[in-house]
Amino acid sequence: MHIPPIDPKHTLLAGNQVNEFNAFVARLSSEQTAWLLGYLTASQQLAPGEASKAATKPAAAAGAAQLTVLFASQTGNAAKVAKSVAAAANSAGIPAIATSTGDYKTTSLRNERNLILVASTQGEGDPPESAVELHRFLFSKRAPRLEELRFAVLALGDYSYANFCKAGVDFDQRLEELGAKRVLARVDCDVEYQTAAEAWQGQVIAAFKPLATAANAPAVAVAEAAASVAAEVIETSAYDKSKPFSASVLERISLNGRGSQKRTFHVEISLTGSGLSYEPGDALGVIPRNSPEYIRDLLPVAHLSPDAAVTVDGKERRLEDVLGETFEITTITRPFIKAYAEHTNASELRALLEKGNENSFRSYTHGREIIDVLAAYPPRDLPAQAFVSMLRKLQPRLYSIASSLLVHEDEVHLLVGLTRYESFGRHREGVCSSFIGERLRDDEPLRVYPSPNPNFKLPQNRDARVIMIGPGTGVAPFRAFVEEREALGCRGRNWLFFGDQHFTTDFLYQVEWQRWHRSGVLSHLDLAFSRDQTDKIYVQHRMVERRRELYAWLQDGAYVYVCGDATKMAADVHEALIGIVAKEQGKGRDAAVEYVENLQAQKRYQRDVY
Repeated sequence: MHIPPIDPKHTLLAGNQVNEFNAFVARLSSEQTAWLLGYLTASQQLAPGEASKAATKPAAAAGAAQLTVLFASQTGNAAKVAKSVAAAANSAGIPAIATSTGDYKTTSLRNERNLILVASTQGEGDPPESAVELHRFLFSKRAPRLEELRFAVLALGDYSYANFCKAGVDFDQRLEELGAKRVLARVDCDVEYQTAAEAWQGQVIAAFKPLATAANAPAVAVAEAAASVAAEVIETSAYDKSKPFSASVLERISLNGRGSQKRTFHVEISLTGSGLSYEPGDALGVIPRNSPEYIRDLLPVAHLSPDAAVTVDGKERRLEDVLGETFEITTITRPFIKAYAEHTNASELRALLEKGNENSFRSYTHGREIIDVLAAYPPRDLPAQAFVSMLRKLQPRLYSIASSLLVHEDEVHLLVGLTRYESFGRHREGVCSSFIGERLRDDEPLRVYPSPNPNFKLPQNRDARVIMIGPGTGVAPFRAFVEEREALGCRGRNWLFFGDQHFTTDFLYQVEWQRWHRSGVLSHLDLAFSRDQTDKIYVQHRMVERRRELYAWLQDGAYVYVCGDATKMAADVHEALIGIVAKEQGKGRDAAVEYVENLQAQKRYQRDVY
């Protein structure tokens, strides 16, 4: 965040004041800018002589007149919406500041009077990593009564999951339970959230409009500056999922040895001419294309012609073309089941959507795709236009970046594991992984955009120790971490826990890790190859084996990073970490849980799990 320079043609500042002001704000950090805006806003609400007291607590001083917009974001969508809401509020004369839940002090909640929360949901109903502490606090005995708080919640989620928007629902209900007054009903948004979010934004600004009173008029200039800041932050990149950059693929290298059960690709992508930048820990969004073979299998089952005309976004196009590049044609969503059940009058499909039948829906859709539904319940005179209206738009896939810009100028590297399996008599493959790994031609551009992840970042202290736990393709961001720290000359020690199936065929980036280990950049390298012995060994087992030194590193201020599968690996690693602390502390599980929670609160335990 920074304050944009003032245009000399549009200011009341005179003479050299413009240059002095622009030079001053250019030197401010993001934190200093946020403090300054809050302080100036607060100072307008106070009597002379009291402004200096507000310097340490601007939000509390101006709490009754200020609107706090919190965002609990995993992939950046909630952050983008929240910053847009804050900008709109400021433009309407409502002093507003957008803040990540990860940067928000939970104890500040008791001083809030006006709150908007934009919350995404991760996995099977969990809050994003940045919101875990706030979620825990609100549902704990420490949560304060909030009778003086007015609030509104916007929830972002994916309707294909059983616990759709659960994190937002939890926050919304809990705030009400604590006595807060809801000023606008919660809205739950699916993956195509933009239209609903824009409509909600207008309604929520109107709901909080009374904050823009004459008493707040002196703060409007500051509010407008905040609006400019918010707008600038929103547009930090010229490219996003609606406007991706067409990049050239420089290299695509298979990393698995002969005989491996896996196919994993190292992909090097040119960013020349894009102006794009990223940091270690960020992700790259990739816009895939669906498999032509799958489309050729799907169309006869749907009794549709590839040349059928359909209208999409106001343009008439061939059905085969839009199925290839515009719509999700594999993943079964609840809206699809609902629409298709109405068309076929299939009572079995309707039953899957009944309240309390979430487990049945999950069981039915596991391992099945849209083509299986069509085959089991053949369509009756299904028009092509009606069919595409049942589908949701093709979503980008996010891949953890495996490179540092300090080492690979104008390039970004990805680690892509090809997903393949058999179920219900059909061959399945990952839409994007198979596109990048096999179907993408050498001369074909790859549509990409940056996806910042502020919740998975290296420590600013270059002397801090770093523990990285990343089995399989979860090791991708740690290649970027080590490249970055080596290039910066960081003195802090680095420790990697890596695991996969077999040492000889699945040791991803083996040469690089061993080189870094020999040179001392990587001071510890612990490996777990699960299929190289009778008893399966995973990364959490290696952690337990090294528990004394691992705990010593934690006591010395080390940062812990985990990347990879959320359903089992991350949970097992989390439990191992608690067990290690409990064993070394000798104070029992409750004390160990509190220790690990404190690591999370201090941002010394960060996870990028999926």
